[in-house]
Amino acid sequence: MEFIDWTWNYIIVFLIVLSVLIFVHEWGHYWVARRNGVRVEVFSIGFGPEVAGWTDEAGTRWKIGLIPLGGYVKMFGEDHSREDDEGKLVDLTDEERAVSFHHKTLGQRAAIVAAGPIVNFLFAIVAFAGLAIFHGNPVPLSVVGEIVPGSAAAQAKFQSGDVIVAIDNREVETFEDLRQVVIANPGRQLVFDVQRNEKIFKIIATPRAALGRDGQPQNIGQLGVRPHLDHLRYDRTDPFTAIWVGTERTFVLTYRILVYVGEMISGQRNADDLGGPLRIAKISGDMAQLGLAQVILLMAMLSVNLGLINLFPIPMLDGGHLVFYAAEALRGQPLGPKAQEYGFRFGLILVLVLFVFVTWNDIVFLLQ
Repeated sequence: MEFIDWTWNYIIVFLIVLSVLIFVHEWGHYWVARRNGVRVEVFSIGFGPEVAGWTDEAGTRWKIGLIPLGGYVKMFGEDHSREDDEGKLVDLTDEERAVSFHHKTLGQRAAIVAAGPIVNFLFAIVAFAGLAIFHGNPVPLSVVGEIVPGSAAAQAKFQSGDVIVAIDNREVETFEDLRQVVIANPGRQLVFDVQRNEKIFKIIATPRAALGRDGQPQNIGQLGVRPHLDHLRYDRTDPFTAIWVGTERTFVLTYRILVYVGEMISGQRNADDLGGPLRIAKISGDMAQLGLAQVILLMAMLSVNLGLINLFPIPMLDGGHLVFYAAEALRGQPLGPKAQEYGFRFGLILVLVLFVFVTWNDIVFLLQ
């Protein structure tokens, strides 16, 4: 039974999460390609030999590959020409040019390539918004989590798990209520009504003035506590607010990822936190045991990561193709076949090295 539970929670859930995100990404390419008259020959979830599939009326082969760690959309005419039965290159007919990816305008090709990552971002917005509507936004309650050493809270003997029910006889319920009172009272003694072990007593503490970047005190109070993430309230929102929440969360997550990558490149942060398939499988399983909402949250976050990574200017990725198209726009003609070939080889090596590196990180992480 334990083996069955482990297989479902970690392997099956991981494959479902990954397959959904791959489908979303590749569907973006597919949808925009079809809107621009490109014939799509194959839509594949996974690589390798076909496990199952069917062909639709437009001639697209929809299939599932044996190795479920990726996917692709194969469009007609992605190269300049095609080969006959003897392997000789032959020109396309007028009808074939009309549905050929290569013979579309530069703007159309760029739109098709960019559509995959863009749909990943849109999926994240919708997922975050759906959670806000049906599950609710997590709102930390006024429960003490981590206490900053040497802070006013540490000096006043607050403890993790303390529930702050009132400040100066003013009732507080959420951590934001607590934060607003503290911010407005730097250097002023406050009386906190605290519940600990089902008993309520008072703690006197004086928020300290926060220091600005120049090291000078600001007119902002700081207590030195962080919210306890095990104590949350979920507030549902209306659809319009939810869309805004989804957009904001997607933007903030994208910004944080870019900041992390920038700090890693500059040497301010090491790359130990980079994870690959094994760590994603572990996190997927852990989230699955917490409920469907947590799995959807994970999918939204991974979708942002997938969309952003694919926009990096690395050959083999969508961002690399967009760089080639930018060069084509500047030069007035595509880069030569040799330049593109060397670029894709470099990109392939870089992707393989990154895959090995994150897999090694995963193994070290799982063995800790």
